Parts: sequence; structure tokens; C-alpha cells
Amino acid sequence: LDTGQLLAIAHTQKVVSESRSNGSLEEALKTNQTTYKPFPIFSAGSCELLEELEDGRMYLQIHMQSRFTAVKEIQALPYSVFECELVEDEVLSAADEIDLAQLQQKILNRLLVITADSPDVHAILSSSAWTAKKSIDFSFEVFTLLQFDADVQQQILEMTSPQARLMYLLTLLNS
Repeated sequence: LDTGQLLAIAHTQKVVSESRSNGSLEEALKTNQTTYKPFPIFSAGSCELLEELEDGRMYLQIHMQSRFTAVKEIQALPYSVFECELVEDEVLSAADEIDLAQLQQKILNRLLVITADSPDVHAILSSSAWTAKKSIDFSFEVFTLLQFDADVQQQILEMTSPQARLMYLLTLLNS
């Protein structure tokens, strides 16, 4: 928070070290917790402190900005710090943009059918804010409304093709 560094949210591959304390909350907050090996591709963004509790815990909101690949670990404790590279999508041709827009419309139509019994979600998807989204933005933001298994979400995060993300989503919705 003090330095303005981006905070990463990463899916984990495995446990590296189990926590050493099964005591009180106060003890747990003062000792190292279970640590995990993160997947090398993750999302990161600016961190906003929403509330700090009396026991020292904090409620934070991370405003995701970009995807990154961890290149080199700079610090391991008390938390990991990595040197990273930006992960960008493939450049699209004009024909790709047209295909992507059609695919987006198919997905939006499918989602509207699926969410017909959920007025709140249906209203969001029907809004001009969603129907006017650029396809590349849609190919990520649609996953803020849908919840999938963490491994599926990691697979989607690693895709650098908006078409691949949307085709995968359409396959998931149709299965």
C-alpha cells in the first residue's frame, strides 16, 4: 500500500510450506502462514485499503489491470516479490475483429438464455454497457460475472487469443 506496487492474485500450483501454528488468531497473524507456489502467469493491479480491523487484518480491493509472467523472484519472505513481464494478447486483423464480434454476440445470446431466471445478472448482460463492450474487453470481463473452477480460470488467463478465450467459453456454456 505504501509503495504503490501492484498486488498479484495468483492461482497456486502446490503447497511449499505448511503453517507452523495452530494457536490463536493473534499467534497466526504473527507467524508465517502456509506458503504456496504460484502459477507463473497471474493478474495484478493497484491495491485499495477498504478497512483495517482491530486485530490487524485488512479488507483490500485489488483493481486488476494486467496479466504478467513471473520472471525472477526478488524476495520470498514475508511475501513474494517478482520481477515480471507483461502478457499481452495477439494482435488481431480486421477479419479477426469481425469474427470476434460475432462470437461475442453468440455468447451474449447464450448467457441471456441461461440467466433468464436471474433478473439481476440478466439485467447486467442486457445493459448497453455490456452489449457495447469491445470484444477484447468482453473476452475477459465476462468472466467477472461467471464462476468457474480455478484450473479453468487459470487456463483462460493464460490464453493470449481473445478468440480462443471466447471459443472456450462458448464450449463451456454449451456443455
